[in-house]
Amino acid sequence: MVSFLLQIITMSAPLILMAMAGYMSERSGVINIGLEGKMLAGCFICAAAGAHFGAVGGLAFAILACIALSLLHWSLTQMYRIDHIISGMAVNLLASGFTGFMDSSGIWKTTLTDSQRLPLPMYYAIAVISPFLLFAMAGRTQFGLRHKSVGSDPDKARLLGIHPQRVRFSALIMTGVFAGLAGSLLVTETSGFTKEMTSGRGYIALAALILGGWRPIPATAACLLFGVAKAVQIRFSGTPIFNFDIPSEIWNMLPYIVTLLALAGLLGRNRTPAGLGKH
Repeated sequence: MVSFLLQIITMSAPLILMAMAGYMSERSGVINIGLEGKMLAGCFICAAAGAHFGAVGGLAFAILACIALSLLHWSLTQMYRIDHIISGMAVNLLASGFTGFMDSSGIWKTTLTDSQRLPLPMYYAIAVISPFLLFAMAGRTQFGLRHKSVGSDPDKARLLGIHPQRVRFSALIMTGVFAGLAGSLLVTETSGFTKEMTSGRGYIALAALILGGWRPIPATAACLLFGVAKAVQIRFSGTPIFNFDIPSEIWNMLPYIVTLLALAGLLGRNRTPAGLGKH
């Protein structure tokens, strides 16, 4: 049981961090389907920089890279008014192409030693604490109130003297921080980078955010649900159930099946932020 609970935490922590990244972006009104690409870029940069600059350097460069991609998304959507979905897909394709090319070229070493990795409990602690910090920020700080106001109705926010672009700029920076942490955590767990290693975690985190009604703590609960599905997959894959061998492909599909079923059952019950996608 202890081993199973640890697997749930291991599977859920990157999703929680990415869900918080999505919360900061989408609750400010910026649709962010590019979470997958940001996380993938964070993985590669952490591995490549960590191999040369150590554990702290790898994390720092990963966060900076994800912030850069987040601000690119901000610039495309807020300055040039490009459709948010198109901009997010562009970020995903850019990250996928860049990391795939650099990994196959062999220019950068992307395998980390123990001394080049930060302690995993540090990442897990951040993942556990961050939803509660964001919950407190949303209701008790000036930035949190402005963040929600801009995401709910940017036009009314302007009437109150709030600049939506500035609030969203700050929110996208925090999105980059969380994405960098999530990518670094994934690399730290696996000791190196492999092509497309995020395996859709960015999309699952976005689904968790939607299931949580764009609220940090319910979104965390949804991430834990997906973590349970992944842990069940790992635990029972290859193990006969009632003397019946279930193909490994079925177990591999389990987290995504849970995602689809949860979205189908709960999506219509959640209220989308009214300012999502508006300028």
